[in-house]
Amino acid sequence: MVTRIVFATLFSVGLAAPTAFAQPAHPHRPASVNARQHRQTDRIKDGIHDGSVTRREANRLRADEAAVRAEERVYRRTGDGLSPRERADLQRDLNRTSREINRARHNGR
Repeated sequence: MVTRIVFATLFSVGLAAPTAFAQPAHPHRPASVNARQHRQTDRIKDGIHDGSVTRREANRLRADEAAVRAEERVYRRTGDGLSPRERADLQRDLNRTSREINRARHNGR
């Protein structure tokens, strides 16, 4: 009887252990729209600091970021949080801005 309990306990721990130490499905995926906005703002600042982004490029990128933030505010005001469609639209806008940041930082100026 005791060996059954010990065996059952060890078996259940063996099944639960892999899930406890599993990696998230997308380790590089940001947790939220806000986290992604902060990272992109930091990328713009880094580009200014190392000289790879000009003042004019930085102003344009900041305007793009401000537009995304304004759009997010409108979405959040119209309901309870972000709907999946609104979140997808913001992610698409952030993708576009991210590509623009990358181009600005690597255009050789």
